[in-house]
Amino acid sequence: MKNLKKITSNIINPIITGIALTLIFATICHAQETVAGWVKYDKNPVLGGSFGTIFDITVLRDGDGYSMWSSWRPQKSVALSTSKNGLTWTDPVSVLTPNADNKWESDLNRPCVVKKGNLYHMWYTGQAAGKSWIGYATSTDGRAWTRMSKTPVLSAELAWEKTSVMCPSVIWDAKAGIYKMWYSGGEQYEPDAIGYATSTDGINWKKNTENPIFKNDPANKWEQAKVTACQVIKQKDGYLMFYIGFRDVDYAQIGAARSADGIHNWVRHPQNPLIRPGDGWDASAVYKPYAIFDGKQWLLWYNGRKGGKEQIGVVLHKGEDLVFGK
Repeated sequence: MKNLKKITSNIINPIITGIALTLIFATICHAQETVAGWVKYDKNPVLGGSFGTIFDITVLRDGDGYSMWSSWRPQKSVALSTSKNGLTWTDPVSVLTPNADNKWESDLNRPCVVKKGNLYHMWYTGQAAGKSWIGYATSTDGRAWTRMSKTPVLSAELAWEKTSVMCPSVIWDAKAGIYKMWYSGGEQYEPDAIGYATSTDGINWKKNTENPIFKNDPANKWEQAKVTACQVIKQKDGYLMFYIGFRDVDYAQIGAARSADGIHNWVRHPQNPLIRPGDGWDASAVYKPYAIFDGKQWLLWYNGRKGGKEQIGVVLHKGEDLVFGK
C-alpha cells in the first residue's frame, strides 16, 4: 500500500505542478497584454467577425446607451452600431457612404462624432487615388447625414503631411467658442505624426504653426517608427491623449500622454504601451483607441488585427485615475 501511495504521488505531483505552472504562465502572458490597471474584456472581440474588417471607431454616450460609428472596410463606408452597455453591439449599418460626385471620397472611414446641442457633427476621412482628406457632415439623429461641404475641410498642404491627413479627433470648447481638432498626417499607409487645428464653424480650419505637435520618440522602441490616430479628452487639469505607437509600420500598440494645453509638453504614461497585442484575434497589432469614463470605470475600444482582418475589442479600467507618475 505504501508503494502504491508513493507511485500515485509520483504521478500526481508532477501533473499538479505542471497545471500550476501552465496557469501561472498563462496569467503572466495575459497580464503582459495590458498594464497600469487595464484589463481586456474576456469576450472580445465585440464587433467584427462575419462583417469583415471593422476598424477605427468613435463612440458617444447616447441616450441610455452608446452609439459607435465605425469604419466598415468591405462597404467603404462609415457604419453605426448601438449598445446598452458598451460591450454587446448591434450589427453595423452603413450611414455615410461614398459619393461618386466627389472624387476625393471614394472610400470613407476614420470618423469622429461630436454631439453639440441636438445636432451630431462628424468629421471623417475620405480616400481616393492614394491620398486622404478630412470631410464634415451633420445629422439630427446620428443616422442620416448631410455633407456640409463638397470639398474637404482639411487637406495635406505642408511638407510633414505628405499625401494624407486623416483620423480626426475633435472636441467643442464652449468656453473658447471653437472646435479643436487633433489629426494625423503623413503617409497614406499609416501616417507619421499628429497635428492640431481650430475652427469656429467646423468647416474652416486654422492649422497650428508648430505642427506636428506630437511626434514619435525614437528612444521608445515601441513607438520608434511613428505615432498616430489619437483620441484627445479634455479634463479638469488639461488634456488626455490615447494614441497608437508603431514599432514598425506593421506592429502597433496603444499608449497615453497628458498635456496642460493640448499642444505642448506632452508627458507620456510611464508604463506605455498600455495595450498590447495578445495571442488570438488581436495577435498582430492593436490600433485606434477610443475611451469613455462612465463614472465608475474606463471603457477603451480598439481595433485588433490578426493577419489581414481587424475587429473591435474593449479594455476596462476601474476608477478614473490612470496612474500617471506611478
